[in-house]
Amino acid sequence: MMVLRGTRKSGRVTLKRSWRGPIPQATCKVSQLPSFMDTTMVSNKLSLTVKRRAIRPMNAINSVSHLLSLRIVRLKELAEHPDHGIPDELVAFNYIYGVLYCPAYRDTYAEFLKIDFPRIPWPATPEEFWSVAEKGGQLRKLHLMDPALIGASPYSFTGEGDNVVDHSYFESGKVWINDTQHFANTPEESWGFDIGGYRPAQKWLKDRKGRELSYSEVQHYQRVLKVLAETDRIMSTIQMTL
Repeated sequence: MMVLRGTRKSGRVTLKRSWRGPIPQATCKVSQLPSFMDTTMVSNKLSLTVKRRAIRPMNAINSVSHLLSLRIVRLKELAEHPDHGIPDELVAFNYIYGVLYCPAYRDTYAEFLKIDFPRIPWPATPEEFWSVAEKGGQLRKLHLMDPALIGASPYSFTGEGDNVVDHSYFESGKVWINDTQHFANTPEESWGFDIGGYRPAQKWLKDRKGRELSYSEVQHYQRVLKVLAETDRIMSTIQMTL
C-alpha cells in the first residue's frame, strides 16, 4: 500500500510519499489546488488517498502511473506464454474486460461490486490469462457496435404498420413494438439481459415510445439484440480460478 499525505505549512503544501525507496517531495501553493480532488481511487491491493487541498493533480497522476507500471510488469511476468509471448497493453485491457464479464467473478464479488470499485485478480496461469483475454477481446469488439464486426442479424422486422413504438413486450421469441409489428426469432436472453442495472433491449424501446422507428434505427436495434445474445454466449465460456 502507498499513501500520499499532504501537510499545510505557511501557505504551502508538502507532499510526502511513503514506500520502499527514495521519498520524493513536492510543493505547491494551496491557491493552485482544485476543489474536485475529494476522491478515493482503489486498485488491486493498492490504496491511494487524495484529499482536497492536499496535492496537485499532476503529483497524483505521476504516482498512480508509477504504481500501475509496476502492476503491468507483474502482469506480464504472470501472463508470459511460450506460444502467445508477453501481452501488450491492449491484451491486458482485454483480460480486464473479460474478468468483468466472467460469471464466476460477478457471483463471487457481487456484494463488493455494489459498494466499491472492481478489483482485478491476477491470473492463476498464463493459459487462463490468454483464454480470458481472448474472450474479453471478443466482447470489447462487439460492444463497440461496429456493423462490420457484428455482421448480419437474424432477427427480422416483421409485420405491416407505421413502425411506431407503442407498447413493447416479449412473447414466444418475438419482441413486439405495437399490435402488428415485431422482431422475430429473438432469444429471451437478449430481451432480459441486464447491464448496469437496466435491460438495454427493453430500455431502448421504452426511450422511443411514441416515435416512428426509421430504417437505420430498426437495423441498429437488430444489432443490439445480436450483441446481447453474443455477449450472453461468450460470458458462459469465460472460466476463472478465484
